[in-house]
Amino acid sequence: MADFWTDAERHLIRYSGAGGFVPEIIERAEGSFVYTADGRRLLDFTSGQMSAILGHSHPAVTATVQRQAATLDHLFSGMLSRPVVDLARRLAESLPDPLSKVLLLTTGAESNEAAIRMAKLVTGGHEIISFARSWHGMTQAAASATYSSGRKGYGPAAPGNYAIPTPNAYRPDFTTPDGQLDWRRQLDYAFEMIDAQSVGSLAACVVEPILSSGGVLDLPPGYLAALRDKCHERGGLLILDEAQTGLCRTGDWYAFQRDGVVPDIITLSKTLGAGLPLAAVVTSEEIERIAHERGFLFFTTHVSDPLVAAVGNTVLDVLESEHLDQRARELGTHLSKGLTELAGKHAVIGDVRGRGLLIGLELVLDRATKQPADELGVAVTRRCLELGLHMNVVQLPAMGGVFRIAPALTSSFEELELGLSILDQAIGEVAVTA
Repeated sequence: MADFWTDAERHLIRYSGAGGFVPEIIERAEGSFVYTADGRRLLDFTSGQMSAILGHSHPAVTATVQRQAATLDHLFSGMLSRPVVDLARRLAESLPDPLSKVLLLTTGAESNEAAIRMAKLVTGGHEIISFARSWHGMTQAAASATYSSGRKGYGPAAPGNYAIPTPNAYRPDFTTPDGQLDWRRQLDYAFEMIDAQSVGSLAACVVEPILSSGGVLDLPPGYLAALRDKCHERGGLLILDEAQTGLCRTGDWYAFQRDGVVPDIITLSKTLGAGLPLAAVVTSEEIERIAHERGFLFFTTHVSDPLVAAVGNTVLDVLESEHLDQRARELGTHLSKGLTELAGKHAVIGDVRGRGLLIGLELVLDRATKQPADELGVAVTRRCLELGLHMNVVQLPAMGGVFRIAPALTSSFEELELGLSILDQAIGEVAVTA
């Protein structure tokens, strides 16, 4: 084991900013748990990297990988296979009109890169708007539209990228007379600032329906429609990044369904492959036609790969047959209720928010002032790990510790109760010594 950590320190490039690696060697994973080299079992409350919606090593996914890898795994990118066309058709059928054209890729950053590239080509514009707490990926265009972290020290971002304020009901900047978030006034102000800076070349607004790395911030009802209208008025397209919210996690197949707003382009990733590298861009026939006529180019090594496309079809099979949208609503209601009860017990819990099985828990030092509790969040995370629960805390300026809680959709109520129990113990122990 000593050799493992010596080799890791000597040979691995550290890639998570100021954070380090989890101090455990993971040997295997199954269902809602990962297992360490020393035999410990850790309840995974983040679904891997917010992706393993069917849990780890799901039997149907495992069988598909074994079968597909043995028959057809990878092709020249200009060749097509049945799993690719089947998945494209099924994704189109799961989405409202006019979303019917699909591009299958690997990661969320890549899908956002392709969507932004398409929007620029179709509109002729180059300006991109996203939230000040956004995370869309670490490649060039996606990173330029990412503001929650990772901007300093890399030189100029792509020209024409603008950030607008993120609506945060718990920490409102624009308020109504009764102290609630006045998101309409905030949005009007945001676009007054955009108009003052824009050269009239808007290509797209790219946003998450629920910002995950931004602190699990759910857009208020009505916001998405108003944002779409402001975007369209300026000639831009609305791109929705549903990497973490798509495919049943929020209790709907897609998070935008709650608002009745159909985007011009939607990007999917994480949940689509249930932990394997699969992503998609879906748009309308009209937008695809214009892009094609203008020579749209996004020809990558693993575009339309059959192995992961077959996995995507299996993921859809399981989501449909096990009614996991309904399951996510039921489990999410149970988990939210349990977390709200913990808030009644622990004064350091400032807010519980989210939808379905994507829930945020914000820690504060003082509920009245909402003073951030950065160090407390780190300490609770560490104690949870010691007790057998893997949690993820997002550290953001002026927001302190926000836990992103995203268990697998296949979790049991007993597993959720185990996680709540460990979190309860960890917060209680850490808060006493803080």
